[in-house]
Amino acid sequence: MGTSPSCLPRRGGAGLVRTLLCAMLVTVAPLAGRAQSSDPDWLDRLSRQLAAERGCAVEYYVNIGESELAGRRTFHARAQCTDGRQFDASLIEPAASFSLSECGVQLC
Repeated sequence: MGTSPSCLPRRGGAGLVRTLLCAMLVTVAPLAGRAQSSDPDWLDRLSRQLAAERGCAVEYYVNIGESELAGRRTFHARAQCTDGRQFDASLIEPAASFSLSECGVQLC
């Protein structure tokens, strides 16, 4: 047998595992540079706004995102409160406060 590059599949289970690991690294590596937020304090500001305006103690966030729209930074997330309520929040700069909407019951 000849030698093959380390990311190419080989016979047997070990080759498949190596191929899958290489594929994961190739997929995840470009995202590492984007892990830093352009405004790392925005989730803290959102937590404070939810506490003040809606009485929500944030337990965790899901669907967190940042992007740019027409040259303006945008931020969005769904907050899960400790009492079970959920809120969708979004902000398009230069707005100072987030738009908040409580998530209702969804039926499929």
